[in-house]
Amino acid sequence: MVEGFRKILKSLDLSTINNNRRLLGTAGTTGVDLDFPSWVTPTQRRLLVGTPDTLKPDIVVAQDGSGQFKTVAQAVQSIQKNHKVPLIMHIKAGVYNEQVTVPRWANGLMMIGDGPTKTKITGRRNFAEGTRTSDTATVVILAPGFIAKDMGFENSAGAIGHQAVAYRSQSDNSVVFNCQFDGYQDTLYPQSNRQFFRDCVISGTIDFIFGVARTVLQNCTMIVRKPLDNQQCIVTAEGRQDPNGDSAIVIMNSHILGDPAYLPVKDKLKAYLGRPWKEYSRTVIMHTVIDGIIAPEGWLPWQGDLGLKTLWYAEFGNTGPGSVQTGRVNWPGIKHIGPAEAANFAPGKLYVEGDDWITATSVPYTSGMNK
Repeated sequence: MVEGFRKILKSLDLSTINNNRRLLGTAGTTGVDLDFPSWVTPTQRRLLVGTPDTLKPDIVVAQDGSGQFKTVAQAVQSIQKNHKVPLIMHIKAGVYNEQVTVPRWANGLMMIGDGPTKTKITGRRNFAEGTRTSDTATVVILAPGFIAKDMGFENSAGAIGHQAVAYRSQSDNSVVFNCQFDGYQDTLYPQSNRQFFRDCVISGTIDFIFGVARTVLQNCTMIVRKPLDNQQCIVTAEGRQDPNGDSAIVIMNSHILGDPAYLPVKDKLKAYLGRPWKEYSRTVIMHTVIDGIIAPEGWLPWQGDLGLKTLWYAEFGNTGPGSVQTGRVNWPGIKHIGPAEAANFAPGKLYVEGDDWITATSVPYTSGMNK
């Protein structure tokens, strides 16, 4: 089935598809069946290598009134349960101050912005003002097959807001490409299922990438920001609770660095690669440039000895002054792995059911260990 789909893609005249709205409307399927390639269509493949100027979107959001809707939330609320798949939403440049939830039945939605710093959805819900962490998210994705490109997602509550999520997603088979996630504590929350991030920027202070998904961040940039005076910075907090669970945070071919405002205080307000949110927390960082902002210990306990014997943390093939292993913690859960074991965490193997849902989009992608 997959091979047949690839042949169809090769035979299509994409310029014809671009000018044929009727074909765009019939290329996909309706409903929530996710058997490949029901929602990964030639249209999606084309969109992720195209630009808004070449699109024929189904929905346009624009603050200046040039689209059908002025807010993203209104546009999402307009989606019918029997909508065509994929459903293409172009969100024009602007700062959209709102909370957005994409419901479970809005499968196959594609959000295409004008650039990660040009199209931004922002909010400021936060734990300090009484909102529980999961409800602080500016954008919540519940639908499977969600794809985003050239978008910015932000929680602007600041460090004083404590837990304040910019993006929370339960979407299975989700691809996010060239997007930016800005916040402080708990910025990016891949909550569950299979999620792939490519060429993205994530900024924050405490646990700013956390969740219980099979999350791969490839060719991404993680920026440690200046926290409050009594805080430390932690890049990841993975929450696997079952020793047989398949969740993990994998950072590969990426860069971990400090925001200019953080650098003067890095020796006082230290930064760490991660800490165990739950007992069987699993995180792998490989082939990544780690700047000299990471404390020599590398990893930080959550509370007491929680998970220190049962977590699964590994570093492999990293470079940069922050990658030096001298001084690293020697908890029983810290692993020292070679190329063969590291390869099991590349997306081509981590997603054991297959990675065709990534390759079909034509986003830049490395399935194995090659950079």
